Amino acid sequence: MIEKLSIIIPVFNEAQTIEQVLEKVKSVKLIHNISKQVIIIDDHSKDNSLEVIRKVASKNSDLISEVISLKENKGKGFAVRTGISLATGNYIIIQDADVELNPEDYNVLIQASVKTNAQVVYGSRFLKRQKFPIPIKTVIANKILSAVTSVLVGKKITDMETCYKLIDRSLLQDLQLKENRFGFEPEITLKLLRKRHIRYVEVPVSYKARSKHMGKKIGLTDGLRALYCLIRYRLS
Repeated sequence: MIEKLSIIIPVFNEAQTIEQVLEKVKSVKLIHNISKQVIIIDDHSKDNSLEVIRKVASKNSDLISEVISLKENKGKGFAVRTGISLATGNYIIIQDADVELNPEDYNVLIQASVKTNAQVVYGSRFLKRQKFPIPIKTVIANKILSAVTSVLVGKKITDMETCYKLIDRSLLQDLQLKENRFGFEPEITLKLLRKRHIRYVEVPVSYKARSKHMGKKIGLTDGLRALYCLIRYRLS
């Protein structure tokens, strides 16, 4: 049973969106009276993200338990690992600091976990028709990565790269994660789902893609790194 949800928010140059994201996280009421712990890791942003975060945190100390400012840019994977080490909830979810995904969908993932007793729930952007079109490059890249992942772990996966991964904290903290940048997504997936006893389900979530000029950070090299990590961690 989920009693407390730790929400880890890695941030890098998201001054334009982070306040809106935090307001959405604050406003969502979790089902079953589940409490929230918000952990924010600023990955040495070059804009005024940290200033915005601290302003919001000063007014919401009951919600935001940790604001960590890294002294140098370490990458999203490192930021997430830092957040995992500080989490006190019995389940963890990662929230990007943009507005592509909707925190209201936390309850969709939680309900799936409660109903199926799943320890791992992925929010898939490809299980329903989205109101806003998903760029064809994103669709193709994700289909390739998800297909490879499905073969490697022996489970049907439609969105390996999704940010919304609801995971039992004890499982995450036992994984000994190593990837510092975007390779942490395939690393988490391979290390978790290759364990046959893990109960895993997918549920549809809403998605509003943003472009490079709006701050999208993942590119071709990240996709190639993800493919490399899938093979590396399957063989390790």
